[in-house]
Amino acid sequence: MDFLDLSYRLAVSLAGAAARACVRAVPEGWRLRLEAEAPDLPAGRWIWLHAVSVGELLLAEGLVGRLRGAGHRVHLSTGTPAGLALLVQRLPAWDRGTGCITGGAFPLDDAAGLEPFLRHAPGAFIALETELWPGLLAALDARSIPRLVVNGRLTERSLRRGGAWMRRAASRLTCVAARDEASVEAFRLLGAPEVALGGNLKADLPPPRPLHSGWGALRAAWADSPVLVAGNTVEGEESLVLEAWRAARAASPDLRLVLAPRQPRRFDDVARQFMEQGLAFRRASEPWPGQDAWLGTEVLLLDTLGELPAAYAEGTLALVAGGWTATGGHNPLEPVRAGVPTLIGPGYANFQDLVQPLLEAGQLKVVEAAGLGSAVGMALAQAPLRSAGPVALPASLTGALDRTLALLAPHLPAIG
Repeated sequence: MDFLDLSYRLAVSLAGAAARACVRAVPEGWRLRLEAEAPDLPAGRWIWLHAVSVGELLLAEGLVGRLRGAGHRVHLSTGTPAGLALLVQRLPAWDRGTGCITGGAFPLDDAAGLEPFLRHAPGAFIALETELWPGLLAALDARSIPRLVVNGRLTERSLRRGGAWMRRAASRLTCVAARDEASVEAFRLLGAPEVALGGNLKADLPPPRPLHSGWGALRAAWADSPVLVAGNTVEGEESLVLEAWRAARAASPDLRLVLAPRQPRRFDDVARQFMEQGLAFRRASEPWPGQDAWLGTEVLLLDTLGELPAAYAEGTLALVAGGWTATGGHNPLEPVRAGVPTLIGPGYANFQDLVQPLLEAGQLKVVEAAGLGSAVGMALAQAPLRSAGPVALPASLTGALDRTLALLAPHLPAIG
């Protein structure tokens, strides 16, 4: 062990000891990780799949299904309260009664946190996107356990900020299936020894789960009304969406709105904003009423986890936010695949690999914030009331799951 490894181990050990000494006072996310429990699975015969939060867990669905179908045992971990809530909700469907899929919180990256997970160590560790934990990767490397990254994404900014610990962690990766060519190059520059293009798993996700039965009453009440679905809004974008919605109502007075903030911690703040503006709205997290109640409802605040992908299909027009008051953007594939006309903002740097093929295929339109209201009005005037059904994505976006699994296959444990 050299100075670099020793310095990281000392830092995380001190942080872990301090957190355990005052566990009641630490944030909820830390408490979840302090209480993380290892799965009761045979050593070397299971796969540890880590998805940091909600977005990565949703991204894991296709991969989990293929691994389960092949007979692998998989333990899913996540590092946030919102992620854990979704994991608990989705595990029964992901497992399908096979007993192959378990899940829980990701531990602290110190010796005390990792020890229970390494007592009966996995046969492989797979991280989604860019979860490089130096302590875990060092421990797995010492045991010759494959260390894999799928849908690996590394931006130029992250590469510049990657310090010595991150570079050391990357050097210990067995294989990276990167999501785009820029990330391939970035992981190589960071020091990962084996990097290949896997593609973006978002394009190969299975169809979204059907919405619960309560949506039937809303559909019936809003059957003759155009619906604007705005997903993944970040701070400041709710005001833009509401302004555009109000402007569009001049031509479509019965226009309804479904709005889904990106971060669960903002749900209550957005609800207060709606209340202060006198909107007739309901929260999806509350008991769902019958059809008559929805007739007088203008706005549905979608403050639940995992329902947005299917909710896009309920719309006449979709707005995928994150690119009007921010620069990263969010995944536009869900409404596009549902056949719903879709608008995004100019800040889509984090999804360049998805947006460009969709723009070239005419399946997506980029709109500046200043012109959002008029763009919504024009798009609504040209769109059918509801989509005719799913549409095919550009061929260049497909096949990522098969390519990724082919890269993983040599490193996965034996089945049984």
